[in-house]
Amino acid sequence: MSDQGRDPGRHPDVKAYATEWETAVLDGGPADGMRMRVTDRPSVVQVTYPCELEGPSGGAQAVAVYVYRRDPRVQGEPLRYGIDRASP
Repeated sequence: MSDQGRDPGRHPDVKAYATEWETAVLDGGPADGMRMRVTDRPSVVQVTYPCELEGPSGGAQAVAVYVYRRDPRVQGEPLRYGIDRASP
């Protein structure tokens, strides 16, 4: 096998990831209607919102986590991600 054109820092079995951006829209939940750009059509998108802590936190931070799953029926832009109420 020739090394010509191969990235020497990358394992040969690792696929090259696409860099084409696509528009996606979030449906439901606290980020309803939010538009964003994604690559490689991820199956899950995580949205976080900071939470206010009362009293001394010692540097700790808390965030609310919301999971959105891609609707596989939507093949063109904008991609659609719906809130997953069962996660986490």
